[in-house]
Parts: sequence; C-alpha cells; structure tokens
Amino acid sequence: MIQTNNVTLRLGKKALFEDVNIKFIEGNCYGLIGANGAGKSTFLKILSGQLEPTNGDVSMTAGQRLSFLEQDQFKYDDCNVLDCVIMGNQHLYDVMKEKEAIYMKEDFSDEDGIKAAELEADFAQMNGWEAESDAENLLNGLGVENEYHYQKMGDLPGALKVKVLLARALFGNPDILLLDEPTNHLDLDAIAWLEEFLINFENTVIVVSHDRYFLNKVCTMIADIDYGKIQLYAGNYDFWSESSQLMIRQMKEANRKKEEKIKELKEFIARFSANAAKSKQATSRKRALEKIELEDIRPSSRKYPFIDFRPEREIGNEVLEVMHLSKTIDGEKVLDDISFVLNRTDKVAFVGPNEKAKTTLFRILAGEIEPDEGDYKWGLTTKVSYFPKDNTKDFSGSENITEWLTQYSDNKDVTYVRGFLGRMLFAGEDGIKLVKVLSGGEKVRVMLSKLMISAANVLILDEPTDHLDMESIQALNNGLIKFPGVLLFSSRDHQVVQTTANRIMEIYDGKLIDKMTTYDEYLESDASARKRFTYNVSESEESDD
Repeated sequence: MIQTNNVTLRLGKKALFEDVNIKFIEGNCYGLIGANGAGKSTFLKILSGQLEPTNGDVSMTAGQRLSFLEQDQFKYDDCNVLDCVIMGNQHLYDVMKEKEAIYMKEDFSDEDGIKAAELEADFAQMNGWEAESDAENLLNGLGVENEYHYQKMGDLPGALKVKVLLARALFGNPDILLLDEPTNHLDLDAIAWLEEFLINFENTVIVVSHDRYFLNKVCTMIADIDYGKIQLYAGNYDFWSESSQLMIRQMKEANRKKEEKIKELKEFIARFSANAAKSKQATSRKRALEKIELEDIRPSSRKYPFIDFRPEREIGNEVLEVMHLSKTIDGEKVLDDISFVLNRTDKVAFVGPNEKAKTTLFRILAGEIEPDEGDYKWGLTTKVSYFPKDNTKDFSGSENITEWLTQYSDNKDVTYVRGFLGRMLFAGEDGIKLVKVLSGGEKVRVMLSKLMISAANVLILDEPTDHLDMESIQALNNGLIKFPGVLLFSSRDHQVVQTTANRIMEIYDGKLIDKMTTYDEYLESDASARKRFTYNVSESEESDD
C-alpha cells in the first residue's frame, strides 16, 4: 500500500495539490486522470520520491518495492538492454554484479566464499536465476526481438528504447508500479500485450494514460484530479464518466429543491414576520433557512475543443486507385507491390507494427515523396489534406499561429481564421503565439485547425492522437466519426480505430492485408492478426515456471 498524508504542492502562489489524503490499495489498478496541467505526472513524481511536496508526506508499507517508468531515454545509453531491464530491481542487480565480481577473483579466499554463499542465498530468494529469462520474456512481449537484447541502449532507435524502459519498470514483480503514459510510442500489439500484463498483475498499479480503451481494459479504480483535489471512483474510465456526471446531476437536482425550499421559506418570513400570531412560525422558518446550504458545484477544469471537418464539396465515386506501389527506405522494402481501391464511404485504419511503412505510404499519397515502382491516382472530385506524424518542418518559421493558419485559408479574414483557432482552445492572446515555441500538443491542435479550414473531403492522418490530452482525443474521435468524407489514418488509440474505421489495412512485411471490417472484428476473426497483436499469457506463465 502507498498513501499520501496531507500532501500539498505549491508552485509559486498556486497550489497544484492541497491536503491530499488518499490510499492506493494492493490488487487495484488506478487510472490517474485530469485535464492538461492538472498535475498527473507531478503527482506520480511525488509518489515515487522524485519530487518533494511543499507539505505532507508519502508513506509505503514497510519492505515493499516501488518501480516507475523512466522518462529519460538517454539515461542508460551505456548499458546493454538486458542489464537495463534487470536494473529495474536494483538490489537484485547489485547482488548479481557483486557475486560475479567475487567469482572473478584469482585469489578467492574463505571470506569470499562466505560472502558468496550469503549473496547466493539472497540471489535465490529474489528468483535471480530466472532474472535473465524473465527480462527476455518482457522484452519479447513488448516486441523487442532477441537480436537487440545484448546491444547498447544508445544504439537502439527511440521506439525500442521506450519499450526497454517499460520492461525495466515491469521487471521483478514490484509491489507498487507507477506508469506515466506507458502507451506513448507503443504500437498496437505492444499495447495489447501491456493490457494483458496489467490485467494479470496482482499488486498496486497507478497509471496515467490518455488512451480511454486502455484505461477501460486495465483499471479497477479511477483517481480524478480536478481543482487540486483527488476523488476516487470504483470502476474503469467509462464508469467514472457516467458516475461523475450522475453525481453532478444529483447535486444540481438537490440544489434545485433546496432553492425552491429557500424561496418558500423567504416568502413565508416576508409575509408573516410582522404578524404576532405567526411570529413563532416565522422565527422557526428563519432558523430552518439558515441551516440550508447549497452544494458548491464547481465546473470541471477540463476543456474540450470543437473539431468538425466539413468538406466544401461532396466526394464522387472515384476516390483513389493505388497500383503496385513499392518503396525501399534505408535498405528496407517497406512497401512491396501494394494495390487497393478506395470507395467514397471508406474510413480506413492502417495497422501493424511497421510504422515506417504506414508513414511512407501516407507521404507518397500526399505527394511528399515518390514511389520506387507503381503509381496512384486520385479522383477528380477529391481534395486531400494531410496530417504528418512529424510536423517539425511545418513549425520552423517565425510567424504566429494566426499568420501560419491564414496561408492555408481561402478566406484571409483574420476573424474567420481565428475562429478555427478558437475551436481548438487558442483564445485571445494565444492567437499571436509564435509557432516555433508551441508545445507538442499545441502543434497538433494547430494542425487540426489547418485540416478543418482546408474543407477537404479526404483526410490522411498519421498518428493524430500523439501529444493530445484525453479531452482533445475525445473531440477528435467525435469529429472523425461525423466526417462525411474519406479517411486514411493510423492511430495507437484503440477506441479511435474501433469507433471510426469501417475498413482495416495492415502492412506486414511490406505486403497489404485488406479487410472490410471493424478493428475488433478484425482481431477476433483473423488468427494471424491475433498472433501479431496479442500476448499469449499462458505461454509467458509456462516460461516463468
């Protein structure tokens, strides 16, 4: 168990948290949610001891081990991958290295023998002999293949480093596990594996995530941060959403009844306070009036953008024909003889572990790069707008966001352009923010403003949910569902894929698998997809034995 005792954190004059008292109990997975800036990551840092609160303290059950997901991808660049994972249990790793150092001595003494025996006992008690195989199972489950296990962390690409750091956090069955955005930069198969791992994890988990499907799958409790307070709710994210709204409705109804009672009492007092025969009754009602207290219903600090993609023209029957496309990137043939035809009602989710393949296809169709072989043809009625995964070059200029967005608008009126920014929560002085100083989430919201103002009837979106908070993801999800045009998109958000797509395309080993189905139906019906996108828990348990 881990708990906070009157924890307060002040940043200048602002109290981010105030007098927070909360217990996190073994056997539960807590989803820590709240608006951007509410302090979710900060609270995890307080729990992990990385940050000291202004007042109060954090206590843990004696003898328990806490593990958290490291955010610094470069911290362990000099370590090999397996060592980095095993270091997740630092005591085990230290014992292992000390034991190895003793056995490497040329002048092995009796004292060394005694010390080695003590270390062996400690090592065995921590299941040290299974440490390497356990670490390998974690890495393989997350999609880090054996060929990388003995490489230096510094030689790995960023996406694999994230997976290794996650394996490090999970290693050794920690008593308390803190995970800050563990699904960021994970492909869908790795996310599915992590879901199964956490569902079967028996200790305490506290996780921050913007992935609603993930929270619904793994969480048994929700800890909601709003206005510096943390309120616990039993159940997953959807249950929190329903129960919190129900609680607000009940409070509003209670206030309505109280206001009616207050009005009734005031009318009686005003009418009979001067009447001697009714004076006692009037006095009694005054006392009753003083006892009535209305509930203080504060609106949530969450803010939802308004995302609405409206094409300027209806799309025709001929949308897109892709003919035998092939492309090699850095010596890897990521697209191998790809062909398909899009229909006017298609909303296509591109899935699969090779993100380079998806991005390459999108860039070809957006006209950014040429294929090595093959061709493609857009229909005459199509107008295409593209959302790239890497928007660095788009925001390298010196203009402000209003000037930046105006260049993509046929209507150059500033009020018109700023209306689209306002939908994405850029109000007032935000409109003159320079594009080069925007945060990752702000850049994504500006890019979505560009898509809306383009009035395109075909949208190509490459991981548009990256860097967005949960409220923005929900708004984007709703906008994509309502969009009457054609979609080609990739997303790590399971719920966005499931609720938006009516067609699934997977690029696997450069080849295309194309099915007219929803994402969940695709996973359920296709055995090879299940093998690629899910984790066999029973195999893992057998290997642990």
